[in-house]
Amino acid sequence: MPLVLSKAQVAKLRNLCARAEEKGALTPAILKVIYREKWFKLFVPKALGGLELNLPEALQYEECLACIDGSLGWTVTLCAGANLFCGYIAKEKACTVFSKEKVCFGGSGAASGVAEKVKGGYMVTGYWKYATGAPHLTHFTANCIIEKEGKVVLKKDGTPLTRSFFFKRNEVTIFKDWNTMGLKATAGHSFSVQHVKVSDDRSFIIDEANTTIDSDIYKYPFLPLAEATIAVNTLGMTRHFLEEALHIVLQKQRGRSGYTGSTIAETAITGAQQEVRRLSDRFYKIIDLSWKELEQNHAVSKKTTGKIAVLSRQLVKECRQRVADIYPYCGLAATNNGTTINRVFRDIFTGSQHGLLTLDC
Repeated sequence: MPLVLSKAQVAKLRNLCARAEEKGALTPAILKVIYREKWFKLFVPKALGGLELNLPEALQYEECLACIDGSLGWTVTLCAGANLFCGYIAKEKACTVFSKEKVCFGGSGAASGVAEKVKGGYMVTGYWKYATGAPHLTHFTANCIIEKEGKVVLKKDGTPLTRSFFFKRNEVTIFKDWNTMGLKATAGHSFSVQHVKVSDDRSFIIDEANTTIDSDIYKYPFLPLAEATIAVNTLGMTRHFLEEALHIVLQKQRGRSGYTGSTIAETAITGAQQEVRRLSDRFYKIIDLSWKELEQNHAVSKKTTGKIAVLSRQLVKECRQRVADIYPYCGLAATNNGTTINRVFRDIFTGSQHGLLTLDC
C-alpha cells in the first residue's frame, strides 16, 4: 500500500517543514501528523499500533516523505528503523513500551559505550553521536562493549562482545551539537549516560537469530535494510531537487520573448530525471527480489545482499552527481539560504555523507 498524499497535504507538510528548518527540530505540528499517521511505526506490528509494512512498502513511504522534505524523511526513516528494534527486545517489555502511541526510539550504532555485567542487568557508561530526532525521542538506543569484572568479554573469534541497549529519556544527557549545513531539523544531537543501571530486558541483539516477534521484517538482515532506507532518502531528496530545478528553469524561459523550444538546461534536467528513474527501477527490483527470497526461503541470499549494498551506494553516488551537474543551471536561487532548492541541495549533501553509503563511492 503506497503512501498517497494530496497536493494540498504535501504543500502543508512542506510549509511546516520550512518552519522546522528555522527551529532546528521537527515542530509539534509535524510530530502530530507523524504520530497520527503512525510513520514512526512503519515496522511495528498492528497489534502494537503500528503499520506493519514490509520492506518494499516502507521504502516507498520513506522515499515519498524525503521527496516532501529531507529532514522529515530522514527523521521518520531513522526513528522508524530504531522502532524496528521492538522485534528483538524481550516480548513483554516490547509490548509495554511500543503499545504507547507516542513511542519513538533513536540513537547511535557506534559501539562507543561500555556495559559492565552486574546482577540483574548492566551498568552502562558511554557517549554517542548523531541521535536523529533527539529533541522528541522517548528512548535512546546505543551499542556497548560488554565487560565483566573489569575485563572485556570476547567472542569466539577474539573480538569484543557488543550488545544494544535502550535508555529512558530521563537517563541521558543530550548535547545540542548538531550544526550541519543541511538536515537541520533532524536535530541529530549527541548524548551520554553515566553509570546507568539497566535491566536485562533493556538489552538486545539485532540479528535474525534473536528475534522475539515472529514476522519476516525482523528476519531481514539489518545491514542491507539500513543501507536501503538511507539510499531511498537520497533518492527522494534528489527527485525533489530536480523538480525544483525544472520549475526554476521553466520560469526563466517563460520570461523570455520568442522562446520556442527546450533549452540546454531543461534537456539536462529531464535527462537527469530519466536516469534517476532508471536507477530507482533497478534498485527496487533487487529489493523486491530480496523480499521474495525471504518469504520463500526464510532468508536473503548473500548474493542478493551484496547487490543491495552495491546498488544502494551506486544510487547515492549517481544522485549526488546528477544534483551537482544540474546545480549550475539554477542561478542565484540555489545559493540563497532562504529558498527551497538551496535547502534540498544542502540536505542531499549532508545525508549522502552517512557512513553506511560513503565507502567505495
